[in-house]
Amino acid sequence: MLKIYGRANSANVQKVLWACAEIGVSYDRVDMGMQYGGNDTPEYLAMNPNGRVPTIDEDGFILWESNAIVRYLTAKHDPGGLSPADSRVRADAERWMDWQLSALAPAFIPMFFGLVRMSEADRDLDAVEKSRAETARLLGFMDKQLAGRDYLVSDNLTIADIPFSGFVYRWFEMDIERPLLPNLDAWYQRLCERPAFREHIMVGLS
Repeated sequence: MLKIYGRANSANVQKVLWACAEIGVSYDRVDMGMQYGGNDTPEYLAMNPNGRVPTIDEDGFILWESNAIVRYLTAKHDPGGLSPADSRVRADAERWMDWQLSALAPAFIPMFFGLVRMSEADRDLDAVEKSRAETARLLGFMDKQLAGRDYLVSDNLTIADIPFSGFVYRWFEMDIERPLLPNLDAWYQRLCERPAFREHIMVGLS
């Protein structure tokens, strides 16, 4: 049985929950991190020395890092579906997954933390604006990629789309200035039509 450790309002945990819902994988989930704590205990650190969420335990197989978890579960349970069968399409999808972590997340986080998790008195508006502008610039890359297709690497949902879920939901929910990115907007609307996306991603800002 698959066990997922992590709070359901974490963007990184949400990736895994959404992927599981799309491919029909059952799991037990343990609230962990932030308001729930538990991620600094010796037991948890023995599984994940980073002390972050999510971590999965599948019959004794321990795996951490959200994108690695999504890759593993979809390759095992949905080969040729969310996990593309074609090696070039899969490489393209994995490139976007890596780019989400290496480029988009670092750009986005200062804005999100500043507007959602900090008090107004502690907010650095210059840092928030710098983060917003850089995030908008990077989302422009996605807008170009989405021209002429429904999803990032094909006309079907793949692992390429999964990691961006929590970020784009928060981007569209926050009270910020957003540039006109019609392909990104249309893609986001397609995501919002998916019941599993609404259930696991559209759960409020926190």
